[in-house]
Amino acid sequence: MGWWQIDADSLAGGRFVISPLAETVAALKAREHASAAHPGEREWLAAHLGPYRARLATDPVDARLVRAALGPTWNADFLTPTPRGEGDTPSFEQELEAVRSTPPAAAVGHLAVSLGRQVPEPLRSAGDLPERLAAVLRWVWQETVRPTWRRRRQVMEADVVARTARLSRGGWAAALDELAPGRTRWLGDGRLQVNTRDYPPRSIDGARLLLVPVTPGHGWVSWEGTERYAIVYPCAGALADTEGPVVPQALGALLGTARAGVLVRLGTPTSTSQLVALTGQGLGSVGRHLKVLLDARLVRRRRAGRSVLYDWTEAGRALVRAQDGPRPGALRAGAGPSP
Repeated sequence: MGWWQIDADSLAGGRFVISPLAETVAALKAREHASAAHPGEREWLAAHLGPYRARLATDPVDARLVRAALGPTWNADFLTPTPRGEGDTPSFEQELEAVRSTPPAAAVGHLAVSLGRQVPEPLRSAGDLPERLAAVLRWVWQETVRPTWRRRRQVMEADVVARTARLSRGGWAAALDELAPGRTRWLGDGRLQVNTRDYPPRSIDGARLLLVPVTPGHGWVSWEGTERYAIVYPCAGALADTEGPVVPQALGALLGTARAGVLVRLGTPTSTSQLVALTGQGLGSVGRHLKVLLDARLVRRRRAGRSVLYDWTEAGRALVRAQDGPRPGALRAGAGPSP
């Protein structure tokens, strides 16, 4: 397994970072592997896989470059530059400059590492690999990520809220242990398992630790010298699946589809900002629905650190579970007008 040795200063300075480029690379990986982590991603993949394959079919060199950059076990470093983690979220083009500015000779060296062997022709002699890869990433961003970026960002921000609440309850060890189940694990004594690969350990004492959520089900690690280390991780399944649970028709008729969509989401403690991201409803609408549900004693409110979380009371659980499972004419959570 691969693990990092982390000191107290690096943990204390650790922070969550939103990265448009990381989201785009994760979307590229989902397309290339034709894999989906949840129903919403399957629908997205079905809609965009064909155009993506058609784009690569127009240029065989690009197709080979993408496969080589993703590699059998490691991503080429110039494909996954480490976010800077400073100030406001950078634009996609700002982050893309790190890919474009890679010296072509260095890019060939990165591909040799990702492939685990000598880079084949015509990639080895191509002098524009960074520009080519940047063009592919720009296409993925413009065609499939940017149109839904606002929604994606809301989901990522909701994930950060949930994990920050977990951090306030159980500390960094608990938060990191659950970051990417099956890959990350807190081992104790300042050691964090970051993947299941047989890589030598790395000390990141004094470095900046960045945690980068993405909505597709793909993650990786990266670092920039000894200054910045990043763990890119998939949002929790319940958050990443923006399709959400089905609202039974009878429950929708009783409460209104939008309000019922909020209620069925509260099987686990969830914040207002998470509900906004998950349902697609406005903050004011979600707040009004929560007030009605609180007054009806179907949900309860409690504080976790700086977050206020809502979940079912026994009455709310009984109401939802009594209607459990899809029904004829059922609607997706969050669909339809507010009552």
